[in-house]
Amino acid sequence: MEALLLLLSVLPGLLIVLYIYWRDRHDREPIFYLTICFVFGMLSTYPAIKMEEFGMRDLGIYNAISDPFMTFTFTFVVIAFSEEFVKYIFLRYYIFPKDEFDEPMDGIVYSVMISMGFATLENILYIVVRADTIELAFQIGLLRMMTAVPGHAIFAILMGYFVGLAKFSEKRGNLYLVIGLVSAILLHGTYDFFIFMQMKEFLVWFTLIFGALSSLIFLRRHSDNSPYANGKSKEIALKDFEEES
Repeated sequence: MEALLLLLSVLPGLLIVLYIYWRDRHDREPIFYLTICFVFGMLSTYPAIKMEEFGMRDLGIYNAISDPFMTFTFTFVVIAFSEEFVKYIFLRYYIFPKDEFDEPMDGIVYSVMISMGFATLENILYIVVRADTIELAFQIGLLRMMTAVPGHAIFAILMGYFVGLAKFSEKRGNLYLVIGLVSAILLHGTYDFFIFMQMKEFLVWFTLIFGALSSLIFLRRHSDNSPYANGKSKEIALKDFEEES
């Protein structure tokens, strides 16, 4: 039974990883760096948890349905900022400078790998470690398979899209980096806020569906503008991409 719960914890993230790897069809990234990103994503849960504990214990920020402002601060600052920031740091300062990051699509690919590592270990903690009963573990696993794990992927695609723009934009690179981090935090915070405030369920699903549709658009745009697509030289394609963006 524990093996089945572990599979339920790991499978959703791995399926998303395989989908993104398949979408990166023009110039696939080295397995070594993809693995490094996934493993770091798993490890990054630790500093994220510590940051969240600091926010709750030392700053006194907590979830309170009776206090929307406190819950807003809790979801956007304590949770969304902590989790997206630790992912962003590795993406920005380890992967971003690599020569292998050689097309805008790579921002999405590497960002998702980091995020799926994070979501996978988070799943294991919720489903295998913390759930009190087998029934509860399966309920949590099925719910997170449809919500939290795709949510992490959506936030990652949003961040990675702008990080991909930043890599190849001489004029607006720093701006795109900021937009990538902030937009992921805002969407993540909005999703969590609706959940923690126990607002109408359709708002949570609307956020996920809106994010998913936007993600598909971002994926298609970076894929279609790959310097390795349409027979363009890399230099010409990246120049065209920068002018369009």
